[in-house]
Amino acid sequence: MITKITGRLTQLGTDELTLAIGAFEYEVLIPEFARRQLQSSIGQEISLHTVEYLEGNPMQGRLTPRLVGFLSEVEREFFDLFCSVDGVGVKKALRAMVRPVRDVASAIEEQDSKSLEALPGIGGATAERIIAKLRRRMPKFALLVAREYPTLGDVPPDVVTDTFTVLRQLGHSEAEARRLLDTALGTKKKFKDVSALLEAIYQQSHPSGAQ
Repeated sequence: MITKITGRLTQLGTDELTLAIGAFEYEVLIPEFARRQLQSSIGQEISLHTVEYLEGNPMQGRLTPRLVGFLSEVEREFFDLFCSVDGVGVKKALRAMVRPVRDVASAIEEQDSKSLEALPGIGGATAERIIAKLRRRMPKFALLVAREYPTLGDVPPDVVTDTFTVLRQLGHSEAEARRLLDTALGTKKKFKDVSALLEAIYQQSHPSGAQ
């Protein structure tokens, strides 16, 4: 099974891209949220974490191997879980993933069926099945903020996770805690520990120094 592929991005279509690797070119299917992130990478070398599956009808003997690509292992892991829900599958999951994994995971974790129903191809019944099967497995995916800022190599992942926990203990909702983390980490500053990250968060929340 092909789990990772690295090559030069030569073409970027609506739902697939082409990677040049030596004398070969490979077509890789991608969800919309990943396509948006790759728009500025044409001509550059990229690496994708992949899911491999066979498309077609085995009864007719026509099966075509396909690759689906993601920018991180945890996004690929989420996609595998999403596909495992009854009535979803690879094609529907690909069509539905127009929002970042973190956003979809948050909707599942918070049992926000309306947000899930807004995804292409996901109706009310499917949204309820997704929530029922995956809700308790979503916290790690909802904290993807650390993975989505590749320039933050100096911020240990545990610092982000522990800061999120502290924010929740201080009374912030899960969505608000993630928003605060997004804002602070988006500054691309270095945060060596939880205290430093919390200080930056509250400085931004109260820029005028109000109590």
